[in-house]
Amino acid sequence: MIAAESVPDAGAYCARLVRLDPAALVRLRPAAGGLLALWSRLPFGVLVARTVAGELADDATVRAGDLLAALPDGALPGRYDAQWRGALPPREAEPVEQVPAADLRRIAELAATTLRDSTGRGVGERRIRDALLDHPGITLATGDTEVAVPMRVVLALVRMGFLADEPVRFGTAGRWLAAQARNGTAWYQRPGGLTLDPVNPAEITRSDG
Repeated sequence: MIAAESVPDAGAYCARLVRLDPAALVRLRPAAGGLLALWSRLPFGVLVARTVAGELADDATVRAGDLLAALPDGALPGRYDAQWRGALPPREAEPVEQVPAADLRRIAELAATTLRDSTGRGVGERRIRDALLDHPGITLATGDTEVAVPMRVVLALVRMGFLADEPVRFGTAGRWLAAQARNGTAWYQRPGGLTLDPVNPAEITRSDG
């Protein structure tokens, strides 16, 4: 199933998923060239994918915890195919812009501080959290088009350990927004489609210069 050289990468992916959601599902999808794409949906509505070496006859959905435990033996754990909900995004996205990983880490740290400061206040706490996740953490610009990247996408990259030293490549495919880092990709399907957003001077805005 998953090749021995990719067990550490798959293990790190599954371990982070389990910390975020003990009941997380992982969908394994065969890809070309002896690769497997691992897919999962985070509790805050972002799909995260990591590609590893391995082979499988067809798509299979398993629990992240079960897959983590089975990695040393290389066996496919019990399947939960019927529990997977939702379609996967297209394989390709139209490039929009690249953003330095350091910028995204800084944005995530600011968001984490805001979230910590808002906890323990009782009524309205969940509303604050949801508003923070939907808030545009960064606005990308390509030509005359602006695409707002919600905080949930930035947090997904950080919480899954996808960021490295290389810039993150952002792109769009219909309603889908993709954030591709060295260690994985976060995909978010924007409700109602990707729309133009007004630029808030308080936010970090990048343009193609």
